[in-house]
Amino acid sequence: MNDIIRFDEIDEHGPQTYRGTFEISLSEIDRMEVSKVGPAAIEAKVGKGTEAAEYVADGSASFAIDFICARCLEPYPFAASSSFHVRFVPRPEIVVENEEIEIDESGLDVEFYGVREIALRDLAIEQIQLSIPMKTLCDESCLGLCPRCGANWNRETCECGAPAGDERWGALRDIREQMAKKKDL
Repeated sequence: MNDIIRFDEIDEHGPQTYRGTFEISLSEIDRMEVSKVGPAAIEAKVGKGTEAAEYVADGSASFAIDFICARCLEPYPFAASSSFHVRFVPRPEIVVENEEIEIDESGLDVEFYGVREIALRDLAIEQIQLSIPMKTLCDESCLGLCPRCGANWNRETCECGAPAGDERWGALRDIREQMAKKKDL
């Protein structure tokens, strides 16, 4: 198993295929919505790109992970298999300190390198990071927790009489009710 993508090897022997399965720790993912990470499998075919010193990786990654639901705070399993396309280009030289470089849509699949090798494990971790949704939900219809007693509304009902809506929207609810009354007249 070759765990390092070496660009010099690609220059000498042509496109190369890299495969690996890695145990990933929670600290490597470093996201509070992740409670457990299973092994990550990755395969990438890497060759020269069209630009000078550019290399292109096409491949797929698969992994299993446990997320914590943002509404009910219960862990739930998630398995993903995704394909990826990454272009590696040399890190640009910075002429002015703290200079901002604008990236257009064509640069979203670009990674910059300073050394001529990339760890396959790092590419697998990146694919996991990119697969984490903005809001982790065990189910789109998850009812969440009661804000007063903390009961999980997916499993039980509580007796505290917590309002179904957010009281901060009360003024708008009142306006809607007044409009409905005027409509009925």
